[in-house]
Amino acid sequence: QMQLVESGGGLVQAGGSLRLSCAASGRTITNWITAWFRQAPGKAREFVGAINRSGENEMNTDSVKGRFTISRDNAKNTMYLQMNDLKPEDTAVYYCAARYMPYVSRNSMEYEFWGKGTLVTVSS
Repeated sequence: QMQLVESGGGLVQAGGSLRLSCAASGRTITNWITAWFRQAPGKAREFVGAINRSGENEMNTDSVKGRFTISRDNAKNTMYLQMNDLKPEDTAVYYCAARYMPYVSRNSMEYEFWGKGTLVTVSS
């Protein structure tokens, strides 16, 4: 089993920044693909980006367009999502997820473990 706990969400004005954290326990995240998804009210869950076992990012450039980056602190077994130049349309619950397969998937159904999410609200 792997437990994932997100933190760092909150209310921010448009143009601001937030850094979300996803703390993992039970497994070492460097052996897993870990990803961020988000879900806005009334919308489907959307892939934001992921970090592979080598530490490389794969981002959803359509929605985040270079504003978001993912990093990982192996010693803390924690993944981060740095979000800059936030927009009201970034408002959502952000989830981290993990999958054991060796490649990134943008399909939420292919992730085995999920956190409970953290709410990000961007005001205009």
